Amino acid sequence: MLKTGILNPALNSLLSRIRHTNTLVIADRGFPFWPQIETIDISLVDDIPRVLDVVRAIRSNFVAVRVFMAEEFLAANGGDVRLEFEQALSGIPLIFEPHVEFKKRVPQAIGLVRTGDTTQYANLIVESG
Repeated sequence: MLKTGILNPALNSLLSRIRHTNTLVIADRGFPFWPQIETIDISLVDDIPRVLDVVRAIRSNFVAVRVFMAEEFLAANGGDVRLEFEQALSGIPLIFEPHVEFKKRVPQAIGLVRTGDTTQYANLIVESG
């Protein structure tokens, strides 16, 4: 039995299959379903868990070389929310692009983790190194 780290078996399995240059989407509760992508929905209620909860949980054992976000995130959220994301992603280049372009990257992802996050445009595409 696992005692530490990611305890969710489906999430553990997904993370173990992500290799160099593969991507993982970590999304809010309203993110659309993509039939061609394995989706692990870990949402429980509003904001539990949040996107950053997943980021913090995987950072110790996941090599991320860059993260993509929709540039609309910057306008839709205050400085405190933006700072929390910057701190959680510290050391990983963060690339903002229009939401339309962000969504074009999604079908190439290995998997999608849907959270209960209600933060507008909190979705991330994490590229593995």
